[in-house]
Amino acid sequence: MNENKTGAPRRATVERNTAETQINLQFNLDGTGNSQIDTGIGFFDHMLGGFAKHGLFDLNLIVKGDLLVDSHHTIEDTGIALGIAIRKSMGDKKGLKRYGSCILPMDDALILCAVDLCGRPYFDFNVNFSTEKVGYMDTEMVREFFYAISYTAGMNLHIRQLAGINSHHLTEAVFKAFAKALDTATSYDERITDVLSTKGTL
Repeated sequence: MNENKTGAPRRATVERNTAETQINLQFNLDGTGNSQIDTGIGFFDHMLGGFAKHGLFDLNLIVKGDLLVDSHHTIEDTGIALGIAIRKSMGDKKGLKRYGSCILPMDDALILCAVDLCGRPYFDFNVNFSTEKVGYMDTEMVREFFYAISYTAGMNLHIRQLAGINSHHLTEAVFKAFAKALDTATSYDERITDVLSTKGTL
């Protein structure tokens, strides 16, 4: 099923322009893993490409940020824009499984990611990086990126390190585990005719 219960395609376009960043993003929940990404931060582009590929999402993204300052605004604002796109593309959430989780290995790294598309943002992140950067991406920005997604998408998101030392492997495992968990949570179950909640709303 490639559309929500109202018949609308599960896609969203987000443009976000501030004094710090200019972002143009197109997102398709029901893609095939294609991506075209340019944020100006090579390793971040690589992580976002892995997110799209392993979640089977289509993602087109161009970001122009104040990288002469540092990577913070570019990465955080991309998380804000992607979270908005995820929320918009889910539509009314009718028929969605709502929950998704993944324990993903990447060489020495082992990451647990769990998602609840409940509409209430909550974020817990427990990953310890051994380096301050991977390429030109600050490792502390991994947390900020997913924090921004959680709050703008309205999702409960837990990311936890179970094993690992190498910062590259840990970061890549985080992005891929999130992709797999989100793919599960946003998939349909034909037995769910409304939203999966005793409240009747998400």
